[in-house]
Amino acid sequence: MSHKVHPKAYRLRRAGDWDSRWFNKKKLPEYLEEDFRIRQFLEKKLRDSGLEKVEIERFAGKVTVIIDTSRPGLIIGRGGKGAEELKKSLEKILPLPKDGKRELRIEIREVKNPWTSASLSAQWIAQQLEKRVGHRRAMKQGMEKIMANKEVLGARIELSGRLGGNEIARREWLRKGNLPRQTLRAIIDYHLAEARCTYGVIGVKVWIYKGEQFD
Repeated sequence: MSHKVHPKAYRLRRAGDWDSRWFNKKKLPEYLEEDFRIRQFLEKKLRDSGLEKVEIERFAGKVTVIIDTSRPGLIIGRGGKGAEELKKSLEKILPLPKDGKRELRIEIREVKNPWTSASLSAQWIAQQLEKRVGHRRAMKQGMEKIMANKEVLGARIELSGRLGGNEIARREWLRKGNLPRQTLRAIIDYHLAEARCTYGVIGVKVWIYKGEQFD
């Protein structure tokens, strides 16, 4: 079998960057656990708010949580009440340091076109499968909406699991355009989502190719 590498990890510092940006040798396990808790909480809380990704930046006594979403209005709420409640919930999750001083800041960024995002596209396909839409139909509709954008040069959608409720799990995929997965300068957005159906979990993988990046 071939050695498979995550497309983003393969291109770090060339066409991508870390989702957690900090470095601390002494508190590495603590900060890793905190980052995991923040992402786990936000993924559950903002599941229906078009959450694309969560980035975390840490400085001395300061934590910045950057939320990329296609529906910022749902998160912010009227007069910013939603954002304030979200901040209070996150402060309960994060334990205070020994000196008792920590500033938590939430930054919400809008994703203008959700169909150029592999994360939001995969989530949409997963939601369609959970609504009992046929898997081939969901794949074709998702592919048409992704390829309708000028900046997208190629895409691949792959589903794996008990497709259609069959007893034997299998894998089906659909591809259009170019997708040079071995080229380091290629800008490829990748995401894995899960559709939790009555007959089991179906994995949804989406790759979106957006051209090449030169130094």
